[in-house]
Amino acid sequence: MYLCAESPENFKRYRHYVKDHVVQPETVLILDKMGDYYTSYPSSTSVDWEAFSSFLLATYAIRLSPDKISTLRGTIVKMQTFTPTIAYEQVIKTLIEMDSLALISEECLKARDGTSDLEAISELTTKALKDVERFIDKKDLFVVPDISGVVDRILSTGYQWRLMPLNRSLGLVRSGDFIIIAARVEVGKTTFLASEVSFIAPQLPKDRPVVWVNNEEKSDSVFFRVVQATLGKTTKEIMADHTTAMKDYITQMGGDKNRILITDGHTNNVKTLDALFKDVKPGMIIFDVLDKVDGFKNDEREDIRLGKLYKWARDWARQDCVVIAASQLSGEAEMHKDPPYIGMDSLRGSKTDKPGEADAIITLGKYKEPANDDEAMTRTINVPKNKLPGGGADQLESERHGRYLVRIDPLRARYE
Repeated sequence: MYLCAESPENFKRYRHYVKDHVVQPETVLILDKMGDYYTSYPSSTSVDWEAFSSFLLATYAIRLSPDKISTLRGTIVKMQTFTPTIAYEQVIKTLIEMDSLALISEECLKARDGTSDLEAISELTTKALKDVERFIDKKDLFVVPDISGVVDRILSTGYQWRLMPLNRSLGLVRSGDFIIIAARVEVGKTTFLASEVSFIAPQLPKDRPVVWVNNEEKSDSVFFRVVQATLGKTTKEIMADHTTAMKDYITQMGGDKNRILITDGHTNNVKTLDALFKDVKPGMIIFDVLDKVDGFKNDEREDIRLGKLYKWARDWARQDCVVIAASQLSGEAEMHKDPPYIGMDSLRGSKTDKPGEADAIITLGKYKEPANDDEAMTRTINVPKNKLPGGGADQLESERHGRYLVRIDPLRARYE
């Protein structure tokens, strides 16, 4: 019922799948009157439940008993407060499946009587499987033996990094890439993400924003750092004229203040995020930190949970999206000598499927015992895994697994 109320188009698409004998009589009354509502008010883009309630009861107030009227009112109240989840898609698939089975059954009876045949039954079955997204065409399982598409993608697509060492090592980052950024606490993972994401975001297609899944700091503080990184300004400079700073930020983001969307911390669950990503269709997803996302059984071994979590993130990268996940390093990272170029074996959960899902892994390190202020602001970058195709004017194959010394500027939320 919720889907049908979302738009006249949804009503036309889904109503005929809802058979009267599989739902409550009150649901049938509401759905039937919903069709009349859309016809009577053709400018309506969705059902206004208060207006619809009056429209409905004006017809049925005399015909129905007080109990029926009360039930109708209760159903409408539920619809007004209903919060959709990804489960309703499965409900629709179930209704489609029930209707399809009825059609196939009728066709089988016709075939037995000689008025139909197996080919007609096969066509109905194939259509039904497609409708519920369970049909697999063998042609979809194999790569077309032609490299031109890959070559074109490497030559014509991709986004530059702010840090030149990353452009030299990884080359351009592209939709479909899944990259892990790993560091110990207080090294500067969030600052690194703010610095790079603020540079990449304006390069994304205009209708494909960044979704930053935040579970580390206060969301407004993270956004402030993104603004700092975008403008290269200190807190003091922004506070001196925050109105102009915000205008400059929007200009840098191509006029779109929602170019980078940061979650408020209440969406840290796989199912909730699935629904969010389907709705927003991001061009880039940032997980800060992916290990803290819920949704898989907590009673499972941690290695199993992490393996499933990183596979889930990998699957979202396949949805024509860049996925960058901040991750924790284990205590082994503290054992490296200065300057610490940290390998994959120090990744928290390195013996799980976690590192295998990534196309590239970037580790960040800092001096344990800096000798001066310059070393205190120095960070190491190591690229122990890099399966990216590269490309871009600055990429060098000799630096595919590069090691670099860079500087962090925490006052401006930048790596340089």
